[in-house]
Amino acid sequence: MRGGETLPTRDEILEFINKEPGPVGKREISRAFNIKGAARIALKRLLQDLEDDGVLDRKGKSVHKAGMLPPVVMADIVSRDRDGEFLATPTEWDEAERGRPPRIAVHLPRRPKPGMAVPGLGDRVILRVEPARDRSAAAYLGRLVKVLDKSRAQVLGVFRAFPGGGGAIAPIDKKQLGREIPVPVGDENGAADGDLVSVSLAKRGRFGLVLGKVMEKLGSLKSEKAISLVAIHAHGIRMEFPPAALAEAEAARPATLSGREDWRDLPLVTIDPPDAKDHDDAVHALPDDDPKNEGGHVVTVAIADVAAYVASGGALDREALLRGNSVYFPDRVVPMLPERISNDLCSLRPQEVRPALAVRIVLDAQGRKLRHSFHRVLMRSAAKLAYAQAQAAIDGAADDTTGPLLEPVLRPLWAAYRAATRARQERAPLDLDLPERKILLKKDGTVDRVIVPERLDAHRLIEEFMILANVAAAETLEERRTPLLYRVHDEPSLEKMRALGEVLASVGIKMTLQGALRPAFFNRILAHVAGGEHQALINEVVLRSQAQAEYANENYGHFGLNLRRYAHFTSPIRRYSDLVVHRALVRALRFGDDGLRDETIEALPEIAASISGSERRAMAAERETIDRLIAHHLADSIGATFEGRITGVTRSGLFVRLNETGADGFIPAGTLGADYFRYDEAAHALVGDRTGETHRLGDLATVRLVEAAPLAGALRFELLSEGKTTTPRSRRSGRNAGKTGRRDGREDHRGPSARRSRRG
Repeated sequence: MRGGETLPTRDEILEFINKEPGPVGKREISRAFNIKGAARIALKRLLQDLEDDGVLDRKGKSVHKAGMLPPVVMADIVSRDRDGEFLATPTEWDEAERGRPPRIAVHLPRRPKPGMAVPGLGDRVILRVEPARDRSAAAYLGRLVKVLDKSRAQVLGVFRAFPGGGGAIAPIDKKQLGREIPVPVGDENGAADGDLVSVSLAKRGRFGLVLGKVMEKLGSLKSEKAISLVAIHAHGIRMEFPPAALAEAEAARPATLSGREDWRDLPLVTIDPPDAKDHDDAVHALPDDDPKNEGGHVVTVAIADVAAYVASGGALDREALLRGNSVYFPDRVVPMLPERISNDLCSLRPQEVRPALAVRIVLDAQGRKLRHSFHRVLMRSAAKLAYAQAQAAIDGAADDTTGPLLEPVLRPLWAAYRAATRARQERAPLDLDLPERKILLKKDGTVDRVIVPERLDAHRLIEEFMILANVAAAETLEERRTPLLYRVHDEPSLEKMRALGEVLASVGIKMTLQGALRPAFFNRILAHVAGGEHQALINEVVLRSQAQAEYANENYGHFGLNLRRYAHFTSPIRRYSDLVVHRALVRALRFGDDGLRDETIEALPEIAASISGSERRAMAAERETIDRLIAHHLADSIGATFEGRITGVTRSGLFVRLNETGADGFIPAGTLGADYFRYDEAAHALVGDRTGETHRLGDLATVRLVEAAPLAGALRFELLSEGKTTTPRSRRSGRNAGKTGRRDGREDHRGPSARRSRRG
């Protein structure tokens, strides 16, 4: 470095700027070349000359070589490459002056920082960029620094083509219903009518009109079979596997007996939904022949050994971590692992040899676990059974498959389940009645009907044995002092408990808590209201008081199951958390050299945050797809009347769920009638000022379908039934019912017409 009054040459400045990884300005150049005093003014003139000559570009106080991006840029994710990796373009780029923006291949960290969001198509991000060595797909490699606000510089929507060129975009976001974004001629990017597209937004012209430019075609929505594409792209769910991951899957070969126990003669069976494609768990039970455990049982749970095929740190493993879990839509499954692994090598097909990680659990006559042991085995499933098929056999209607299995396999399983049920009742987990609806589709992908599958003992049996296996996995790893991912569920917050107490008090129930908070406390409340008029309300409020389950590398228990330690072990085909736990067991029990690595242990906090986010993303995508399918199904029923129940109350209106389909729709508060309706947060209700008419969470409601927006999955209803009558707030408070505005934190709403005029 030089000092004094001597300035660096133009070439030396450019070389320094190119080598520096961070932002470079006059201050950094002065420090590097020890430029002080009056020489700093000369440096400023030199940099200005370089900029005027087009050699340097300036951004704020930073400079960089002309035609190149600065080291750190704000960019928008606009598409994917053929390997499924994100591609971005700089946000601040004058295309008219500088030509097409350069593409940046977005590199996602293997170990994201705690709390770092997972980016998706259309997201705006901060990237640290450098020129790419292979510039065929992208000019730059960008390392993710931060995901910015999800308000997005781009939107997803369906393209509507105009006859003379150009068109308009109908956004898929419910918040933008009724809004169309014009697309000028020349900005269609080859989009055809009905295509799902990603659109860049920009204000143009003197009046700042927002116009759209099609950035990427994502698929046609001409058929309902493609409706899940909307949620897949909206949530950035990865559909295509990178070639390297597929190559690893195809190269995998069946596991051998080496290093494993031979369990091929043990008649384990799989019990799954009839349409299941992958089978990752099998069960078996026998009476315990130990005279010291009279009436006891030995339960065996065998889980597909995915760790044997998915090498830690390999292409398959990296992709599985990015996906986090499989995503299940009514019309398709987006798997965590390629079919070669999930539906073939790791699927416990009947009469086919498969590797497994198994746990043997000894229960006493009351179903309490006495001990357990893990084994790495080679097994062969004796049969593939559906829930209803296994249940029918127990109920006296065995078929050709279940008949030979009834006495040696099924009856011992049910006997062990009955014992485990006694232990479950003693443990008293949270007992919420949450029926799950299932959409049945026609061949063309449209909705045939919505059903609530019957809840059978066969379902409960598998559920209980999986819980036992998960507990055993967590206990073994804790005993061996091996780090793991726990499945944790925190107890309700103090704020939510206070809110629950207010609701209970409003219906005359006194909430008294003695000792530590346990699920049994909520069970007593639920039992108290069972069969009564407040059952639906209290069930809903108790559900909303609960925290959300997640993954964590530190244990704080599972409140809902009332378990001190719990880990997901039983579904490694579709959940990355379970694969981590499998590897931890392999390491702890010295089952092989494919166990949990030190670098993975260090990254467990980040992995937990990443897969918890992936789980929430998958749940949202699944829920939104069901909403869209049902909205399509009901679009021809405008004006029809339905029965439902109020499932949400806000200042702006009521949410109602229909009994028959489970569809959710909204009733704006302004359409409720001629009264002013205030939001009573404590009571979860809208209350009429003058009449005292009350619409409360959990109330039955008769509604008319007014509008259906299939693309957004939104329904709008009109309320036909009367609310319950309470003492009007205006009389209780002595206030004039004719006043409007906000008072005491509650919001008023006035309907445009009387209800009887709407009903005529």
